[in-house]
Amino acid sequence: MQITFRDELDPSAARLIAQVVEQDKMPADLERTLIEGARAARFTGKTGQFFEGFVERDGQIVRIALVGGGNGEGNGRSAALERAGAALAARYLTSGETMLTLDVGGTGLGSNEVVSVLTGLTLRSWRHDAYRTKLKEEQKISLSSVEVARAPDGTEAVWETEQALVRGVEFTRELVAEPANVIYPESFVARCRERLAGTGAEIVVLEEDEMRELGMGALLGVAQGSVRKPQMLAIKWMGGKADERPTVFVGKGVTFDTGGISLKPPAGMEDMKWDMGGAGAVAGTMLALAGRKARANVIGVCGLVENMPDGNAQRPGDVVTSMSGQTVEVINTDAEGRLVLCDALTWVQREFEPAAIVDLATLTGAMIIALGHEHGGLFSNNDKLADGLLAAGKASGDKMWRFPLSPAYDKLLDSPIADMKNVGPRWAGSITAAQYLQRFIEDGTPWAHCDIAGMVWADKPGATWDKGATGFGVRLLDRYVRDNLEG
Repeated sequence: MQITFRDELDPSAARLIAQVVEQDKMPADLERTLIEGARAARFTGKTGQFFEGFVERDGQIVRIALVGGGNGEGNGRSAALERAGAALAARYLTSGETMLTLDVGGTGLGSNEVVSVLTGLTLRSWRHDAYRTKLKEEQKISLSSVEVARAPDGTEAVWETEQALVRGVEFTRELVAEPANVIYPESFVARCRERLAGTGAEIVVLEEDEMRELGMGALLGVAQGSVRKPQMLAIKWMGGKADERPTVFVGKGVTFDTGGISLKPPAGMEDMKWDMGGAGAVAGTMLALAGRKARANVIGVCGLVENMPDGNAQRPGDVVTSMSGQTVEVINTDAEGRLVLCDALTWVQREFEPAAIVDLATLTGAMIIALGHEHGGLFSNNDKLADGLLAAGKASGDKMWRFPLSPAYDKLLDSPIADMKNVGPRWAGSITAAQYLQRFIEDGTPWAHCDIAGMVWADKPGATWDKGATGFGVRLLDRYVRDNLEG
């Protein structure tokens, strides 16, 4: 979506004009027909509420859209305005209209509030149509530009910053939405190189032989059943102080998960292209941070593999040696994400000496049973880090809910022949997965694990996304960086 700004409304070019209306505060300068029509339709400006009418202005028929921005109070103001923008996108994206004029004059919206509307509008406009060749004309996206008229001074500069975040979310959606024959470990890295070129971010990649030299037996065990070679991707953005230790975000990047020898049921297996949603969120976050030149030292690491069941695949009962030296009895090859993450966690601690680590992973189906599709699950060994992420989730809309960690759960991972099993029993499945990962955190490094299994993909439209990839995690991490790492 192309966004441009004008100081004044251009009556000759404005065929579709939208205004955001605060609850119970109908703009006084609207035509009487619009005001009466809105009242008759019981439009009061509630969040996301919509009214449309036509008026004659300067001899031209103009389409006017009024969208509710809520009551303008409390911490939900930004979210309400994003929903208002998203409502405009949902209504007009395939309407045949090519341009929408957002008239801010007289609405009382400040720069940040206008940007919230634009954020919601742009995010809701994203759609993955790359492989749809037979769309009917009325199904095709027509709306391609938004002209913002009479916005407060400084709005365009604020949008430049927020647009970087929007692009990061869109990049994550793109990676998650692509099929597994298009996005696999090597092509994931290539796509990141392409998108991050010229941003100032540095990209480092470990190939299979390098990972073998480092002893990453857990990650390589997952990858050995696939013809796709594994990759360890690190994206460095060092925009903070030179002597400041980096915060590292680690993403699970299983680009397709069949379950391996512990094969998943066929029904729904196609969804497992998004089992790299954690890595997708990390890549999108790094694009956002680099795009807005964040004043922080952040490294994004993605452990990228494909989990396939060929004749060379690891078997249930195999024992692998992780980079940490700890051994793991692989009870279930479909619990592969933690095997990838444990070696990635060890590597980042030894390679980067991070101030803190946050990992994101579509790790357990048990998390969806616990939280549905409303929150991601948060586990942490550090209350300050956990509180920062919870607050960031609340502020950004990428909501998290904290779960316990306790030595009482560790016995559920005991193995009779190795240091641990890769799965526990059926109960407390998300907790035992987090307990497993915690065993690879060294020297008390502040660490948080975000299980986002229920959040990266949606079967129905949400506030600022259509069906499909949501981009969850990017706004969470970006907000955490803004509030905790940038001065």
